[in-house]
Amino acid sequence: MAHIHFIGGEKGGVGKSLVARILAQYLIDHERPFLGFDTDKSHGALMRFYAGYASPVVVDNYESLDAIVEAAAAEPDRSILVDLAAQTQDALTQWMDDSGLLELSSELGVAITYWHVMDSGRDSVDLLKKLLDRFGSRMNYVLVQNHIRGDNFDLLDASGEKQRALELHARIINVKRLHETSMIKIDGHSSSFWSATQRADAHALGILERQRVKMWLKHAYSEIDTLHV
Repeated sequence: MAHIHFIGGEKGGVGKSLVARILAQYLIDHERPFLGFDTDKSHGALMRFYAGYASPVVVDNYESLDAIVEAAAAEPDRSILVDLAAQTQDALTQWMDDSGLLELSSELGVAITYWHVMDSGRDSVDLLKKLLDRFGSRMNYVLVQNHIRGDNFDLLDASGEKQRALELHARIINVKRLHETSMIKIDGHSSSFWSATQRADAHALGILERQRVKMWLKHAYSEIDTLHV
């Protein structure tokens, strides 16, 4: 079955592109074919860090979005990753509704999963509520608690939205905090995570920095393993 992964969260700065990059590296390291689509016109992360695997897509253009589904249907063994820029949910939802995508997906043999990337703030909880209100049981969900953007998710736990998502068979994973300096260096050199853990030159990560990134990535992979993507 083909699988489309929409990696979103609507709010800017919660780590959507980071999760897309982790998932891309996971698929590469597990020798799983995939194609990425970037909706960020100014600085798309998949286009920047995994250019050989990604293409741009215009979220307010139906023909451009249609290419996502066409790609999934053309090669069912290939996963499709869509890195959603902030404030693209309304346009995406309109396209899905007008196209009857969720109703058509089972006929096409295409599974659709929305990865809701969250920080520890109230906005992420409110946006999760909006997402669940809109799609209910028609969508598969992964809630990504991004500890790089905050360690305390008590607001989510107390809101009732986490329990509601679980009742809709959502799955939850956590992305651990990574030392900020290492991430700044990786981003500054536009390195894939593989490159960041392998290079040994004057401008790359130090020995222990590389090891910390490897350990961080190993934990992220163990979380993804539980999803059987």
